[in-house]
Amino acid sequence: MEDEVDRLVAAWRRERPDLDVEPLEVLSRVSRLARHLDRARRLAFSEHSLEPWEFDVLTSLRRAGDPYQLSPGQLLTQTLVTSGTMTNRIDRLAKKGLVERLPDPSDRRGVLVRLTDEGRDRADQALAGLLEQERAILGELSRAQRGELAALLRQLTAPFDNVPSS
Repeated sequence: MEDEVDRLVAAWRRERPDLDVEPLEVLSRVSRLARHLDRARRLAFSEHSLEPWEFDVLTSLRRAGDPYQLSPGQLLTQTLVTSGTMTNRIDRLAKKGLVERLPDPSDRRGVLVRLTDEGRDRADQALAGLLEQERAILGELSRAQRGELAALLRQLTAPFDNVPSS
């Protein structure tokens, strides 16, 4: 079965036979797959009236376990945004009733962000929708192939994910 990347690679091999275009065979497919995944994610989240960034914050809190709360700093670490962006996101989610701010008992000046019951329900429903979309994307692969692909992708991404922060 031929795909768009096969056509792209063939064209580059014809036009630039002096270059080794083999990396395109993998990374162009990863890039195209990322775009398809982004569309699927947006669809799954929109069905639950969430933006992708809202899902990221809500599910960070959900994964924290009961009582589903984190400091803004912990949320920054998990979502990779600036503190100003996170403050804005918390404000917007609080206005929607999906999170609440509470005083941090271990730091008089600090706050904790806690998921509300509605926020937890929306995160859970959106996650179920996302997993349904992602299963469909992976539907052509066997369980063994999915495991092999996950291991190969981990091998590629781990060096980026484990770079010491400066």
